[in-house]
Parts: sequence; structure tokens; C-alpha cells
Amino acid sequence: MTRPPEIAFFPEASFGAALNCVGIAQELQRQGAIPVFICHPGFTGVFAEYGFKEYHLPESPESSAEAIEDYWQDFTNTHVPHFNLDPLAQLPTYVEPTWKAIVETAMAVEDDLARLLSQIRPSAIVLDNVIMFPAIANAGCPWIRIVSCAETEIPDPAVPPYLSGLAPEDTDAIATFSAAYASATEGIHRRYNSFRKKHGLPALPSPIFLEQSPTLNLMLAPQAVRYPRKVPLPEDRFVFLEGCVRTENQFEMPRLPVNEGPLVYVSFGSLGAVDTQMIKRMIDVFETIEARFLVNVGAMIEAYTRVPDNVHLGGWFPQPSVIEEAALVIHHGGNNSFCEALYHGVPSLVMPYCWDGHDNAQRAQATRVGRRIDRADWCAASLRDAIIGAMQDTEMRQRLAKISDAMQRNPGTKCAATAILGAVQREPERGRVGAAR
Repeated sequence: MTRPPEIAFFPEASFGAALNCVGIAQELQRQGAIPVFICHPGFTGVFAEYGFKEYHLPESPESSAEAIEDYWQDFTNTHVPHFNLDPLAQLPTYVEPTWKAIVETAMAVEDDLARLLSQIRPSAIVLDNVIMFPAIANAGCPWIRIVSCAETEIPDPAVPPYLSGLAPEDTDAIATFSAAYASATEGIHRRYNSFRKKHGLPALPSPIFLEQSPTLNLMLAPQAVRYPRKVPLPEDRFVFLEGCVRTENQFEMPRLPVNEGPLVYVSFGSLGAVDTQMIKRMIDVFETIEARFLVNVGAMIEAYTRVPDNVHLGGWFPQPSVIEEAALVIHHGGNNSFCEALYHGVPSLVMPYCWDGHDNAQRAQATRVGRRIDRADWCAASLRDAIIGAMQDTEMRQRLAKISDAMQRNPGTKCAATAILGAVQREPERGRVGAAR
């Protein structure tokens, strides 16, 4: 009998990429495939929680879950002051050190990843990351790229540079940023290309760290916020997804002492949760608004000793289910949060602090599906006005309702799963198809 295709997902060690892949894997499972996950240390159990088999990259003293958590905790604490800088100023202070950490991670796991892929022998590998691992390119099966950050990750003359937070018309600023980005990443990019050469892969042009897949590229960029490109992407290799919202348990709203008013969901991701001082300032403002606030504070919940009666703090929420009930989402511009808000027709108030958050904040403002608020330049009155204004913006809500309807009629998870299975059928063997085992 022909065995169903086994699809190995390898998301980066971030919850955004991990949970984006979960949504696609759920649909692949519904369509008869066997999704499995390769886990970085520290993500053990995340995918098993959704019922998927996990393969774990081995831990060493340096790569144990505790060591990685400590490393990124120290990294984030070091860079919290840099979160207040504009994207150009973040290039030497945050972007370059982050790329260095990403490249070092790819180099550290290469041999173990190659061994795992040899053991799994998948029909295809789905990579949701910002860097290529040679073990994936050399695995002997099709590999599929997911672009789950901003669309700017795939360059085009009409699209602003990745991580810049710029608009297409900002031509002088684009030239300045592009030159500065190439300069900031030059050294680590050269080191990465040497690593690629050692493992038989061609060099990539600066400042690219991940090539396009020759098989299939999935772009998490809904039509409503997509850029008009000067050079259209090949339709046989690029598929745009109208969101990628996973199935979550139904959310049960806790009853608050003050339990009236619209629901506002607040989340800045695991990195942003480290900045407890800023979140405490925001909570003081929330107390003055006639609304209920759910605030995701990650692992930092013990830092909060005073919680207003209209605020509920949690270390984790089933985010898609919460957003479905919300009147407003305040977030950092992560693509999952941005797309989930669009999918459910909820306005975004985006307060970016790094990476693709800058690009998504600009795009939310430009396409009038949300508002951008500067992370460092707000006071109690301006934040309060921004929250109330976003919730009362009838025109924005009407626009979002139409966007939500279009996205839900063409869910990205289903589109992605169908495209992945189609790609596997087009490249049926290449030495490692499950049916050959």
C-alpha cells in the first residue's frame, strides 16, 4: 500500500513560526498527510500538545532548554533599551547581533539536523525560518519555504527593505537603510556563506540569508495588505496565503470584578513581555478605560503586584480564540497576530519594537486596517485616545469586516496544505518519498 506523505516541519525557535506551522499541519492532517515536527531545544511538547509527533534536536549543556532560555533572556534584557530606537538605529545595536545569533544557531545544529532528517526520511520538508540550513537543502527531498514574517522578506524594487518600517515612497530613506543594512550584516553574511560552501551550497548575495525554494514558497501576506510588486513572483512557485489561523480550544473569558465593556487583547510576544515597566504603564491607562483587558505577560507574571479590576493577566492565551471575541488587539506587529486580527476583522493597534514588527506596523497604518503607535513616544492621554479611537472607528471596522469575510472564505491553512501536497506529487521521489519505504 502507498503510505501517506510524511511532511516534516522545521520552524524557527519562536512561537510565531511554530504556531503558524501548527495551523498548516492541522489541515495537512485533515487531508490525509502525516505532519511531524523537528524541535529546537526548548520547544519540546509545544507540537505534541496539538497531537503531532516530535523529533528533538539533541541537547548539550550549551543548547539545553534552560541554557537557551537564559541566553535569550539575557539577550533580550540587554536589548530592551534598543527597542525604543528607530529601525535604522537598530541595525548595529539589535539586527546585527540577532543575525549573528541566528547564524551561530544554524551552524550548531547542522550535523544533528542532518542525522534527524536521515532518520525521518520525509516526503518533503517545510522550513519556516529566516535562514537556510544546508542539511535541508541536502536531504534529497523537496523543501518548501514559508515566509511568515512580513512580505518585505522577499525583495522587490517596489517593496521597502526588510525590517525598515518604511513606505514604498520613502525613496531617500530606503537607499540609506539598504546601504546601512548591507554594511551591518556584511561580516556575519560572509561567515555564513563560508559555512554554506563547506556543505556544498552556493553563496547567497548580500544581505540574503535564505534563498527561494525551487519547489514552493508560501507567503503569509493577505491580499488586503499586500504590496503591488514591480516584478511579479512566479505563480508556479509562490502561493500567497490569506492568513494561517490554527484551530484552538474555545476561550472562556474569566469574570472580572469590573466585567463590562468591549474586550481588548494585549500581547507583545515572548520577547516584548520582558519589558514589564512599559506594560505596567499601559495597565495604568487601561484602568481608566471602560473596557475589559486581557494582557499576555508571558513568563513575567510574578512581576505584577497590582492588577486593576478590569484587567486580567495571563502567561498564555489561545490567541485566535481570544481575538475572535475582541474589539481591539494591541500587539507588536508580529505577522501571526497581525493576520489573526485581519482574519477575525479586528482592528490592530501596533506598537512595534523590532524585526518585522516595524514593517507590519507601517503596513497596518498605510492600508487603514489598524494604527501605529510609537513605542517610546506616548503618554497616558495619547494611548487612551488611540485605544478609544481605534475601537470607535466605524469606517475601519466596515473595511475589516469585508477583509475578514474574504479571508475566511479562502483560509490560508487549506490553501497551504493543498499546495504542499501538490508539490510533493509533482516531485514524487528524489530518493526519500514515504511510499518508497
